[in-house]
Amino acid sequence: MNSQAISVSRRSFLGGAAALGAAALAPAKLFGAEAKPNSCFGGVQIGTITYSFRSMPKGAEAVLQHVLGCGLSSIELMGDVVESFAGNDLEKVAALKKMYADAGVGIHIVKFGNIGDAKVTDEKIEYYFNVAKALGAKAITREISEEAAKRLGPLADRHGVKVAFHNHTQINATTYDGAILSYGKNLAINLDIGHYVAANADCVLALIEKYRDRIYSLHLKDRKSKANGGANMPFGEGDTPVVGALQLLKKAKLPIFADIELEYKIPEGSDAVKEVAKCVQYCKQALA
Repeated sequence: MNSQAISVSRRSFLGGAAALGAAALAPAKLFGAEAKPNSCFGGVQIGTITYSFRSMPKGAEAVLQHVLGCGLSSIELMGDVVESFAGNDLEKVAALKKMYADAGVGIHIVKFGNIGDAKVTDEKIEYYFNVAKALGAKAITREISEEAAKRLGPLADRHGVKVAFHNHTQINATTYDGAILSYGKNLAINLDIGHYVAANADCVLALIEKYRDRIYSLHLKDRKSKANGGANMPFGEGDTPVVGALQLLKKAKLPIFADIELEYKIPEGSDAVKEVAKCVQYCKQALA
């Protein structure tokens, strides 16, 4: 275990996670009003992304059940989940938002990975922004692209919806020093701290500090460093400063969402909901 995670005892983490999972998974509680979750810990909103449940049944209702099973109150929702539920009907999109909101889950960001691509029509892009607003999401996420930023910057400003650029291992400390964020005040960053650590030797916490006013959300995963091979690990076993990042958000009172992305191999006998619930407990203890 690396030094940044020493304050979160592995034993207490696993014990607490087991208790959390047992309580959160009680079937009778999943959609009842009394079961509404609250995963804002120490002023930091912890959520997850739809991708965390890729090994489980998919669909808007199923994803909501998974989120509630982890005890979470917010999600980054994949666009295909929205479209499979609502098609191109904004009224059905609003119904999806209501279903989640009634259960106590906010949709703070939606992923449309092709928004801004050259082959996507202006009409489709307008639709994506309108879907985000109908969901109550304040941002849309996609992969880093300066060409997309040029096209989307004025539209994001007009709609009042951010476009947050997500990174894999192509990012470094100077990626956002260029023009990419200059094309609109609502262009933002969806920073994956695990991917950053797996690709770079410098401290990702410095990047959070540097772009604190442009980061909309973090993806939380624990990966080994580039020097150590970059493998995805259970929280507390890699080299990513998950605890440090969460404590930075708390101490600086930064309004940045922190979303768990389950990428490590699920142990035999477990499932994605149980593993994300462990990650939730880890984050809660880090912010205690």
